[in-house]
Amino acid sequence: MAVKIFIRRVIAEERINDLLPLFRRLRNLAANRSGYISGETLKRIDNPGKYLVISTWQSLDDWRKWVVSRERIEVQKEIDARIGEETVYEIYQYG
Repeated sequence: MAVKIFIRRVIAEERINDLLPLFRRLRNLAANRSGYISGETLKRIDNPGKYLVISTWQSLDDWRKWVVSRERIEVQKEIDARIGEETVYEIYQYG
């Protein structure tokens, strides 16, 4: 069953251009993984600096394999270091 991963980040507006290459790299790496379906990035209108990425995977197992992969962890650590806080993940499936 497909799962959706909600990835929440708070990013200072002056840092976003610095982070875009890392976000693109992460998305490209994910897109080449087995089970990846899609991803989209949303920016809150009423609260600048808050971003939500919705990543869709064919199964929870596919997501879990990606989340523990060395390549993802390396990029994610750099992202978290630059934004100054940990990224928050929430996993959902269709009811």
